[in-house]
Amino acid sequence: MTPDRLSATFSALADPTRRAILARLTLGEASVNELAEPFDMSLPAVSKHLKVLERAGLIARGRAAQWRPCTLQAGPLKDIADWVEQYRRFWEQSFDRLDDYLKELQGKGKKHGPKKQP
Repeated sequence: MTPDRLSATFSALADPTRRAILARLTLGEASVNELAEPFDMSLPAVSKHLKVLERAGLIARGRAAQWRPCTLQAGPLKDIADWVEQYRRFWEQSFDRLDDYLKELQGKGKKHGPKKQP
């Protein structure tokens, strides 16, 4: 995934309304009216959110007679997961090193025994 494509996906996901729309689409395709129901905004405002999601490749808009269903396109989300994976590995390795260090410190503490109180 190119950085610009990744930026477009992150930008689209930055808005909670768009994330809620994507969450709804995990249940299956929906019309603009169905997607707009839970929000206190106009249909044109919802349509603007859908256009952002569509440009980012996160949804597809079909045409079935007069019904224009929206469907989730999860490819860009997988690209983000792949990108984040390298950072997950970094943190796991860092925590593993910290765990090893703590075990080493605990081992040294047992070797020397408890300190005697005067």
